[in-house]
Amino acid sequence: MFYDTDRVIYAKPQIMEVICQLRFPRILSISAREPAEFQELIRSDFPRYSRNIEKLPPKVTGQPGAMRLEEQPNVTNYQFLSADGRWKVNLTDAFIALATPAYTKWEDFAAKLDEVLAQFISVYHPAFFERIGLRYINAFSRKALDLEGVPFADLIEPGYLGLLGEEDVQETSFIRTLQQVELRLSGGCQLKLSCGPGMVKRNNVEDKEIKFILDNDIFMAGKVALRESTAALNVVHTHADRVFRGAITNELHNAMEPRSL
Repeated sequence: MFYDTDRVIYAKPQIMEVICQLRFPRILSISAREPAEFQELIRSDFPRYSRNIEKLPPKVTGQPGAMRLEEQPNVTNYQFLSADGRWKVNLTDAFIALATPAYTKWEDFAAKLDEVLAQFISVYHPAFFERIGLRYINAFSRKALDLEGVPFADLIEPGYLGLLGEEDVQETSFIRTLQQVELRLSGGCQLKLSCGPGMVKRNNVEDKEIKFILDNDIFMAGKVALRESTAALNVVHTHADRVFRGAITNELHNAMEPRSL
């Protein structure tokens, strides 16, 4: 299921989005007023600003037989976008996140994340991080990779296919199949994996091609000191790299045209 290999850059990457989120004990001052000081520090890279008020669904509390719904407070989500809209920082009173569909390699993403986190820490001084997560969402297009007519069973390793890998069932017979897994990993990490064939919607327009979607969320939960966050992120990324490479066959790997780092 996991595979160690030399890292590469793909000429034909299939990434839809990469998201890194760091959660921290709630800081009330973030939601109490607009983050003008933080914006000024990152404005050269993220000049576009917006604010959204998100209403959370009620939370179920209590014991069986005495359950009740509790209203959740609204969440203020501050969003900072790059000029081209391809890089995004989200800030709430409980987390900060960096996301992009323009991912090339970990070193470039981590460098931009380091800059954002340094400014965030200088302004808000979080006590520690409670959860550090890195999520890669890939949607493998056979059309884009000149693999039309090749079954997913030749492109995705059996452990990630589920019933789709059975020889006596045609791929076209499936109406819907989705595999969801939660798994403990080494180094205090966990994996939340969702994978299966599906269609992708971009800008509210659904692409009719059936793609294989690999949604790979690796995270480390617990009290992580600020000085240990870089090391924790590197551990999380190493696991994400191994899961991704373990999910694809050599045929799919080669079709994306790997190049050595």
